Amino acid sequence: MTLVQLRHFIALAELGSYARASKALFLTQPALTRSIQALEAELAQPLFDRVGRRIELTAMGLQLLPRAKSLTQEADALKTLGKRMQAGVTGHVRVGLSSGPGAVLSVPMLLHIAQHHPQLHFEVSRGNTDLLIHALRERRVDAAVVDIRALRPATDLCISLQVEMAASFMCRPGHPLCSRAGPVPFNDVLAYPIASTPLSDEVARILTERYGAAANPDDMVTLRCDDTSTLVEAARHSDAVVLTIKAAGSDLVHLDTHPPLKATARFGFVTLAKRAEVPGLSIVRKLVAELMTG
Repeated sequence: MTLVQLRHFIALAELGSYARASKALFLTQPALTRSIQALEAELAQPLFDRVGRRIELTAMGLQLLPRAKSLTQEADALKTLGKRMQAGVTGHVRVGLSSGPGAVLSVPMLLHIAQHHPQLHFEVSRGNTDLLIHALRERRVDAAVVDIRALRPATDLCISLQVEMAASFMCRPGHPLCSRAGPVPFNDVLAYPIASTPLSDEVARILTERYGAAANPDDMVTLRCDDTSTLVEAARHSDAVVLTIKAAGSDLVHLDTHPPLKATARFGFVTLAKRAEVPGLSIVRKLVAELMTG
């Protein structure tokens, strides 16, 4: 028994004529007859009685009609659901964001999904790179946007998008360092609390190469937190200087230090290499690219 046979049966039952049903179905009458006969053979019951030139449903036909309609309607609904999920209109997407991406992406992504894809179930998880990659491997998130400098190479991971974002020492408007003319000596920056998320070994190397041993994050950073947004908020309301990507604190002042920092953070959109993507994830990937490169 197939859905096609059930659709043929429904059309014949509703139109009451092989001629009209075959025309509506774009079939020849012999093809429609064979389809109905095959269905009757499988059910071991006749479905139609001939009454003169007319056909009428048998007792079995009367039993089958509402069930056939229900089955075909459910199949149509599933087909529609599949198309909607593939288009990102509905479904579930779970994305993990590490600290920097979380500060830049969380609110804009939630707003975009709410406004443009209101039927899509969208879930954001926050955490450090190690935790999010573990969640990805445990199938608790569908993708993660993380600092790929802190990511160990692995064959089961796929990085489909890489974005570099400029980083800087930043402070609130009106901070004493803002009154300096010209580049601010790094030692003057160290006179204030330095706020940062845990930094990768590569970033630590860049800092010590630029500024010497005093820039070792273990000694330099006095305010450490996994959440970039929290550090930026602290810098807004104190004399703390935050080291993070510029996009995370657009209202803060970017300090021109001497020597210049010239550092970037490198983020990637990470998925499992051999896992089929959930519908809607392509929309999220495109949105991440727009927000982090715009």
